[in-house]
Amino acid sequence: MKKNKKLGAIILAAGRGKRMNSKIVNKVTLPLANKPLILHSIELLEKMDFAQIIVVVGFAKESVKNILKDSRVLFAEQKKRLGTAHAVKSALSKLNPSITDVLVIQGDDSHFYKQETISKLTNEHFSSNANMTFLTLDAASPTGLGRIVRNKTGDVVAIVEEKDATDKIRKITEVNPACYMFRVSFLKKYLGSIKKSKVTGEYYLTSLIDIALKNKESISTLKEGKMFWRGINTKEELEEAERIYAKLVE
Repeated sequence: MKKNKKLGAIILAAGRGKRMNSKIVNKVTLPLANKPLILHSIELLEKMDFAQIIVVVGFAKESVKNILKDSRVLFAEQKKRLGTAHAVKSALSKLNPSITDVLVIQGDDSHFYKQETISKLTNEHFSSNANMTFLTLDAASPTGLGRIVRNKTGDVVAIVEEKDATDKIRKITEVNPACYMFRVSFLKKYLGSIKKSKVTGEYYLTSLIDIALKNKESISTLKEGKMFWRGINTKEELEEAERIYAKLVE
């Protein structure tokens, strides 16, 4: 497949994964269906029209690099793990100047994405002429996930993390699985405006939604409803992902 010189992808794979208690290797190297988590994502993107794939590494970086040594990816190192926005910022310098728009996904929760979903997200991003487009899902159990808050006309007005949500907002089932398309110019303009979390000291990519709204920058979403998805932060969630994967390939 001919690669689109204007499209790039960034996979975030620098986190420590404390709840997995993985002290020697990065959690994205743990197996799902006998294949490292991150390889599911890499193999998907390599089938598509992304001209460049950048993997952001940090904790146990050599474990990630060793697994991807035969892939056509570039690596960017996040030397201090200061959140998702900081991780994306670490990758920007590696992007080819010809790339105008970039997909950003997480290395530990993108294993169930299908080519169709990423293509639909990309098409929505370009057809809406948005600066930022992101995937939303309808979760049967949204506990722990950021809720999508919309106004009466259906426009996104916020993503509210559960710890900051009111009881009313917690009842929302539309959630953010952290799958985004950005204009590179938008990222370069606003990543430096993100403020550090007072709770964790990290810089979060979701802050760009508030910044975009305040600056009247265009946002779009792709609503995929009850699509299979499973973020992996614990051994129990990895076991659940194995069960879901087995059902999908039956």
